Amino acid sequence: MRVGQIKTAERIVALIKLLKLTVEHCTEIRQICRRHAQFYEPEKLIGRKVAVVVNLAPRKLRGVESYGMIIAASVGPEGRPILAGFPDEDVESVPD
Repeated sequence: MRVGQIKTAERIVALIKLLKLTVEHCTEIRQICRRHAQFYEPEKLIGRKVAVVVNLAPRKLRGVESYGMIIAASVGPEGRPILAGFPDEDVESVPD
């Protein structure tokens, strides 16, 4: 797992529940797709530091490549996702 910073975030128009994010960790930038787009405004995600799993094989979500996973928890009766992150800390990802 690494700490990554979300650099860009956009909704995939044809896929209402999917967000396409670019996340920077260490010196690498990855495209990561995240479900539950209905719970987030993409522009409010930019700059957030999140916990990212980076040692996963690439996967296609509805035809869009994803190269990692952002850790989240589900809360409430509708399972609203809460991204695991570091809102008040100045943390950086360090390579192995």
